[in-house]
Amino acid sequence: MEFFSPATITLLVLAVMAIFFVTEVIPLAVTAMSGAMALGLCGVITPQQVFSGLSNSTVVLFAGMFVIGTAMFHTGLAQKIGASVVRVFGTGDKGLMFGVMLVAAVLSSFSSNTGTTAALMPVVIAICSAANLSSSRHLMPLAFAAGLGGTMTLVGTPPNILANAVLTANSIAPFHFFEFALIGIPVTVVGMAYMMLVGNRLLPNDNLHADDALRHAEDHAAEHAEAKNENSVKMLITGLTLLAVIAVMALDIKRFPLEMVAVAGSIVLVLTGCISEEKAYRGIDWVTIFLFAGMMPVAIALDKSGAGKIIADNVIEFIGNKPSPYLLCTVLFILSAGFTQFMSNTASAALLCPLGLSIAVGIDVSPHAVIMSIAIAASCAFATPVGTPPNTLVLGAGNYRFMDYMKVGAPLVILEMIVCSVLIPIIWPF
Repeated sequence: MEFFSPATITLLVLAVMAIFFVTEVIPLAVTAMSGAMALGLCGVITPQQVFSGLSNSTVVLFAGMFVIGTAMFHTGLAQKIGASVVRVFGTGDKGLMFGVMLVAAVLSSFSSNTGTTAALMPVVIAICSAANLSSSRHLMPLAFAAGLGGTMTLVGTPPNILANAVLTANSIAPFHFFEFALIGIPVTVVGMAYMMLVGNRLLPNDNLHADDALRHAEDHAAEHAEAKNENSVKMLITGLTLLAVIAVMALDIKRFPLEMVAVAGSIVLVLTGCISEEKAYRGIDWVTIFLFAGMMPVAIALDKSGAGKIIADNVIEFIGNKPSPYLLCTVLFILSAGFTQFMSNTASAALLCPLGLSIAVGIDVSPHAVIMSIAIAASCAFATPVGTPPNTLVLGAGNYRFMDYMKVGAPLVILEMIVCSVLIPIIWPF
C-alpha cells in the first residue's frame, strides 16, 4: 500500500477526525466538515462530493423533525403529556420511576431525546420535591429511557436515519418506519426492567434543595419549553400534526417521501402559529445537520478509496473469514457502543455503518443485521455523562459524578449487547 495512496490519506484523515470527535477540542460539526474538505483538497473525492451531504434528503428530514419536536415543547404539549401520565403512576419511588421512563421512552421515539429530557426534568424534580423523594434516583432513569425510546422508530434518533441512508445509498432495501421497534421495544423493555430491579439499587440518593434543582432544570429546559404560555388550541394542532406525520411515515407511501412529510408538518406548525419562524430555526440542531453533511462525503471516500475495504478486511481477518452472525454482531456492537460513550451517537453510526456494510458484503451476508447492531449500539451511551446530551443535561440537576454513570450505565450497556447479539440475527437472518 502506497503511503500517499487515496486509501492511506482517507485512513489518516479518519484517524485525526476520530481523535477530534473524542476530545471535542473543536466542535463536532467543524471536525466533520473539515474532514470532508481535507479529503476534497487531497483529491480523494471531487469538490462536488465534498458538499454533497448538504443536498442529501436526509438533512431535510432531520430539519423537519427538529422543528416538529421543538413545537411540542414550545406549546407545552410535551410537558402536559408528561405531567398527566406521571400523575397516573403516583409519586411512590418505584411507580414514579416506571412512569417517568415510560413517558420519556414514548416521547423520544418520535422526537428529540434531548428535548424530551429537558422538558420532563422540571416535572420530575417538582414531583420528587412534593413527594419528598430524591431527584437523583429519577433523573438518570429519565435520561436513559429517553435514549432507549429513540431506538423504536426510524425518526427516534439520528443513527436510525443514518442506517437507512447508508442502505439506500447502496441500493439495498431500507428498514421500514416501525421495523426498528422489533429490536427497539425489547431493548427498551429490558433497559427499564434493569433500572427498576438493579439500577435503582446502584443510583445515588442525594437530596438537592428543591428550589436549586428546579432552577437548574429550568435553565436547561428554557430553550425547549414555554409551559407558562400554554395554548390549548396550539397544543391540539401540534398533537394532530405530529400524529398525521407519524401516520403517513408509517404507511410508507412512495408518493410522500419522509423528508417531504416532515417538512410539510413543520410548515403547518409555522403557518398556524404553533411555533414562530425564529423558534423553528433555533430548534434545528445544526450540529447534527452539519455533522451528517460532513460525514456522508467521508463515507463516500471510504468506499471510493478502498479504505473501507482495508478496515473491513482487517476486521474479517480478526474474526475469521466466515464469522458466525452472533460474533459479527457482537464485535460491531462493542465497537459502536465503545465509540458512542465518548462521541456523538450520530458520528459513531456515520463512521461505522459504511464499514459494517463493507464487512457484510465482503463475507456475502445480508447487511441488515450488521447495520442494525451498529445503529442500536450507537444509542447505548449510558456509561459516561458525555455520551449523549440527555446524560449531560441531568448531570448537575441529579448531583451525579462520572463514576455514577459507569456504575449504573456500564452493566446496562453489557446487558443490551447480549440482547442485541441474540435477537438481531434472529429477526434479520444472515
